[in-house]
Amino acid sequence: MEAVPRMPMIWLDLKEAGEFQFSPAVRQFILKNYGENPDNYNEQMKKLETLRQSAVNVTRDFEGCSTLRKYFGQLHYLQSRVPMGPGQEASVPISWTEIFSGKTVTHDDISYEQACVLYNLGALHSMLGAMDNRVSEEGMKVSCTHFQCSAGAFSYLRDHFSHNFSVDMSHQILNLNINLMLGQAQECLLEKSMLDNRKSFLVARISAQVVDYYKEACRALENTETASMLGKIQKDWKKLVQMKIYYFAAIAHLHMGKQAEEQQKYGEIILCSFGAQKTFRMTLVRLPLLCWYIQGQPDSVQEALKFTMDVIGGKFNSAKKDNDFIYHETVPSLETLTSVKGAPLVKALPVNPTDPTVTGPDLFAKLVPMAAHEASSLYSEEKAKLLRDIMAKIESKNETLEQFMDSLGLEAESVDNLEMYSHIPPILMEKCAALSVRPDTVKSLIQSMQVLSGVFTDVESSLREIRDVLEEDEAAERGLQQGGGPTAADVHGAAQALAEIWRDLEKYMEAHEKASFTNTELHRAMNLHISNLRLLGGPLESLREALPQPQLGEEDVAGLQTMKRILGKVQEMREQRSSLEKQLRDLIQQDDITSTLVTSERADIKQIFEEQLKKYEQVKVYIEQNLSAQENILKALTEANVQYALVRKGLSQTEQQWNSTVQGLVGSYEAYEDLMKKSQEGKEFYDDLEAKASRLLERAKALCQTRDEERKPFLEKETQKKPPARPTAAKPTLKPKTSDVDQGFSSLDDPELAQLSAAILALGGD
Repeated sequence: MEAVPRMPMIWLDLKEAGEFQFSPAVRQFILKNYGENPDNYNEQMKKLETLRQSAVNVTRDFEGCSTLRKYFGQLHYLQSRVPMGPGQEASVPISWTEIFSGKTVTHDDISYEQACVLYNLGALHSMLGAMDNRVSEEGMKVSCTHFQCSAGAFSYLRDHFSHNFSVDMSHQILNLNINLMLGQAQECLLEKSMLDNRKSFLVARISAQVVDYYKEACRALENTETASMLGKIQKDWKKLVQMKIYYFAAIAHLHMGKQAEEQQKYGEIILCSFGAQKTFRMTLVRLPLLCWYIQGQPDSVQEALKFTMDVIGGKFNSAKKDNDFIYHETVPSLETLTSVKGAPLVKALPVNPTDPTVTGPDLFAKLVPMAAHEASSLYSEEKAKLLRDIMAKIESKNETLEQFMDSLGLEAESVDNLEMYSHIPPILMEKCAALSVRPDTVKSLIQSMQVLSGVFTDVESSLREIRDVLEEDEAAERGLQQGGGPTAADVHGAAQALAEIWRDLEKYMEAHEKASFTNTELHRAMNLHISNLRLLGGPLESLREALPQPQLGEEDVAGLQTMKRILGKVQEMREQRSSLEKQLRDLIQQDDITSTLVTSERADIKQIFEEQLKKYEQVKVYIEQNLSAQENILKALTEANVQYALVRKGLSQTEQQWNSTVQGLVGSYEAYEDLMKKSQEGKEFYDDLEAKASRLLERAKALCQTRDEERKPFLEKETQKKPPARPTAAKPTLKPKTSDVDQGFSSLDDPELAQLSAAILALGGD
């Protein structure tokens, strides 16, 4: 059997409503108690009247269900603002026709209007559920949902409204309706389960639950009080319900037999099949009234029942034959047949009169009683108290966490920095790329250094030569004076000119000495930066090898990974805590239950607060779990830090070296232009100094030459007076200055020339 044959469904008729208008009573109450002009609510009153007309003349479709729910919700909103109960100042008589007796019942209570609308909602859902033929899978789902919605409407009516309004709203009748609707919903589910080839044991339990629901309904139908309320419809319903009880009991037995077959318990197959056959025969044979009822059903129903009987009988005969000839298992007695426990897989779908997606916007939302404002204020204080308590816990934990992290001096990014050593920093890559298009950088810098060194040497040589010329002149002058000769005449201010030359020389020497220090530092800087520039301009692999690398063992790496993981947990905990705190604040800020308070009784305020505050329970639980986890995380962090301490020290040193090396390389690149500029400035300085020194040398030579000419006659006379000098061997420690003159003089044999040469040497002349 792919699915059980379709059985007829029970549905309920709709109640009829009499004429009723809200306007007079409601308008008068608004004016008296709210102090507002009722004309401001003419549009709302018109919408409510139109909605009632649609509800009492509801269409037999899903849109009709929506209309009834919307009208029921608007009545719920209205009665919380306008007292329309029995004996209250805005109450008006409301009339509806009783469903079974056809009598008109009137009550001056708006709750009666709501109860009747709710009854019609359940009845309409039952109609729609019974109308669908349930041939397709979607049809089965829709019918099942309609019957569950019907049961939900009757359950709400039973639990929230008076049972004395009318006979059709008595406790017995509503219980009967609820069980009928749940039984039919479970019946739809059974059909789909068999169509989907669910396990036999599950199908048997679903079918058994159908039987349980119908048994409850049958007990209500057999009650004399209920029977008197229902009238003639009671007999028809009872016949159909009893037939379904036996029918679905047989289906349950049949599938228990299939379960036994799957488990290869062939004796139980016969027993279960016999139980199904026996139950079904009770339906067709032992209940003449049911047979009469069945005969009045459509041919499709009678054919379905005959088909089911054939299946059960065939299953029994086949199982008995197989057991007699093959398995020879003992067939247990019928009394030992295990009863199947039902599986209730359907439920009454609840009615929510304040669901805005169903009822739409509250037509009288602007009418808020003072009591609702006061209650809303009290609820805000409850929310604030809840937030303060939670924030105090969060702040305490945050403070502890920050103090602990400060004491360790750890951050996740400081631990997870090994990646930086695996590649060349972007800033160095930029410098390498820039040098790649300037391949002559190092060569140009070296050439500039060489040029500067050459000019420096030339200047130093010129200044030394000037000094030597002046010192020789001074030596010659001292020699003449020591020999008793006169001082050279001051021809044309020669002494003053000589003093000026000495001053210029000292000035140039001082400038050269200062520039010499600067030049030395510049050369040192050039040598340092040239090495770095060559590294930046060379292969990238060489540059990578030149950068410091951490030296870590396997234990160090493991400790590092552990610390990294735990610090990640700390950060995750922080982010989650911040997110939960924001979520809680947003929920509290957006939580406005004024409309709920308007539609609630004052006596229920405390209970409402408790119910409404439950919406924060889940967030509170998450926050508590987050705060509780902190202790374990910090404990693990402390243990990991012991192993990480030495690794951290080594990594810190390596990082300092890395940063220093990178900064040095970047500094060398950035210093290149400055070095070139300074070397050019140095060259220009020495070129200028060289020109000045050359001119000063010429002046010194000219002046000293003149003074030599003036001293020459006196030197000749002095030489004639003295005997020839006795030749002596040169001292080994002295190295006479070799010059062209010296060489010339050393080759002469004339005693007088020898004496003249000695005198010239003694005076320091050329």
